[in-house]
Amino acid sequence: MKILIMAAGSHGDVAPYTGLGAHLRAAGHAVALAAPEAFGGLVAAGGLEFRPLSADPRGGTGGLTGGATGGGSLLGKAAAFIDRLGDGLADAAAPGADLLLLSTTTAPLGWHLAEAMNVPSLGVYLQPTLPTGEFPPVVGGTRSFGRWGNRAAGAIGQRVVDRLHADAARRLRTRLGLPPLPQSAQRRARERGNWRVLHGFSPVLVPRPADWRSGLEVVGTWWPHVAPDYQLPGEVEDFLRAGPAPVFIGFGSTAGGEGERLGALAAEALRRAGVRGVVQAGWAGLAVDGDDVLTVGEIPHAHLFPRMAAVAHHAGAGTSAAALRAGVPSIPIPVTADQPFWAARLARLGAATDPVPYGELTAERLTESIRRAVEERTFRARAETAAGELAREDGAARVAEAVGLSWA
Repeated sequence: MKILIMAAGSHGDVAPYTGLGAHLRAAGHAVALAAPEAFGGLVAAGGLEFRPLSADPRGGTGGLTGGATGGGSLLGKAAAFIDRLGDGLADAAAPGADLLLLSTTTAPLGWHLAEAMNVPSLGVYLQPTLPTGEFPPVVGGTRSFGRWGNRAAGAIGQRVVDRLHADAARRLRTRLGLPPLPQSAQRRARERGNWRVLHGFSPVLVPRPADWRSGLEVVGTWWPHVAPDYQLPGEVEDFLRAGPAPVFIGFGSTAGGEGERLGALAAEALRRAGVRGVVQAGWAGLAVDGDDVLTVGEIPHAHLFPRMAAVAHHAGAGTSAAALRAGVPSIPIPVTADQPFWAARLARLGAATDPVPYGELTAERLTESIRRAVEERTFRARAETAAGELAREDGAARVAEAVGLSWA
């Protein structure tokens, strides 16, 4: 079967689909992954056909990430990103496919492509975005409004998403030769048909909400592809062997332009806590010099995190899961979007210190959190327990089963 996975956004929005795609390819399918141009190498390394999307996730015109802000700024960036995404998705779909696998960010437009191509589609989401009474919308804070209020807020959030996609969907349907259809009507049709969505996170972090409709499943995490023969760079391996386990500090694809400030803050906190550190440059461009600190670029979390004493991170979905998988304590520093949600989930599990919102981050607070994560054994014990549960899950295999059923 020819499968086209569509994913758009930052590194964390794309990397998990390389592992999912590699699993499906090993199962005998021909798999292509449509993603922003910046991730061509990442996709090719997984042995998948790459179909580029022109929308740039790093910021600027049509960008999605950029600085460490949220609220209206986040909505504005999303609108600009979506405006460019429709044509890119249509171009990526032009070579054809027998099945579309649509991420959270591509599904609202991907539904129209599936209709025009007359092929089945499945949702493969990294976030629990469908309304539920059990928690508030994952983007917009962690304050619960009660069961009724949470569901109502979730429904409002869906309407906001539909409005953001309305113009792009209208242009896309015209290009595809489809009759006019409001975005909200397309969503309602999918809901009435119990359109199947497989959620790629662990029920250890988010159990399946009891009030979700049929067709919404939590299948377990699918992990970014890493070559079987991968080894850490020699410089990294030498540093790790030269002393006690260090503390990782990184902000992934967030906090753009904040590298100098964050680097100085990280260096001071590591020094005050009396620990060694591995600082990941990320899109912020962090860089720290010193005998007890090593600055690194992109390194697979699966190989790096198990060697850490603790992991201070932005609480993206993939990084949060990777820290749990490694069985190490987290120090969540959520920046924007769904990150406060995952930070709260880690803390609720007991595998993380209390979240430190990015806007409140200081060297003093980071020092305190590092000391707690390293010295209080409860955090590691809870993380190790969660790691054992994650090891028994196989989210990619669950997707492969669903693919077989959808084609049958």
